[in-house]
Amino acid sequence: MKDSKSFPQKPSNPRQTRRNPGKTPTKPASPASNQDSAAGGERIQKVLARAGLGSRREIERWIQEGRLTVNNAQVALGYHLKPGDYLQINGRVVKWDKYTDQPTRVVVYHKPAGEMVTRHDPEGRPTIFSRLPKLAVGRWIAVGRLDINTSGLILVTNNGELANRLMHPSRQVEREYAVRILGDVEESTLERLRQGVELEDGPAHFDEIRYYAGEGANKWYYVVVKQGRNRLVRRLWESQGVKVSRLIRVRYGEVVLPERVRANDHYELDAKELQQLMGFVEL
Repeated sequence: MKDSKSFPQKPSNPRQTRRNPGKTPTKPASPASNQDSAAGGERIQKVLARAGLGSRREIERWIQEGRLTVNNAQVALGYHLKPGDYLQINGRVVKWDKYTDQPTRVVVYHKPAGEMVTRHDPEGRPTIFSRLPKLAVGRWIAVGRLDINTSGLILVTNNGELANRLMHPSRQVEREYAVRILGDVEESTLERLRQGVELEDGPAHFDEIRYYAGEGANKWYYVVVKQGRNRLVRRLWESQGVKVSRLIRVRYGEVVLPERVRANDHYELDAKELQQLMGFVEL
């Protein structure tokens, strides 16, 4: 890790881990009313997500906002995209079939504090995407987010379906964090955090809390949550009057941040690791 004195090592036994028609059809069909759409092809949001054009949630939102057309008609959720379909996103032609044969890639990135998990920051702050290898086709999709003051593991992939499954609340994927707090915490407080407390956006709790070590007034804990709510780990501690001075994500699902991967560095999952991750989300 970047600073072995200020960051504890991982727990001793962590869980590891087409066709292009070329011109607008003369008699465009309405995807929203296409009665035989289920007879062939695949749902448009799944096809485009797998191609890395966005996460499935993003694409579903684009459809609801009317930003996608197929054969010159607005597309509806559930439409099955088929060879020969003329797709436009925001009025721009997308040759979607060339994306579908791209191999899935997953990169583990060690985000430092101060970087944003966004493509463009209006304030000009650095973003994680400027540090990643370039893709010839498609784009990187971040699996979840970390706020600007949180460092550690971010998974990025060119497969939107994989990203969707890793983030979907129904899968309850574990996120593990190393947390440095100021002062001592009573066991009764830790128990409340395990059992659950009420936050402004609903109840929440830590699925695990493990004390690790102390550094004078500072104490390190490992905590596990299964939700991706905004600043959840910090807000849980703060609900009990506990100040978090450092927060590092060390694991997402079965993927652990390796000690050799320093801040601003990354590595790509090999074939075996990728197969394990795909199996973990049943892809």
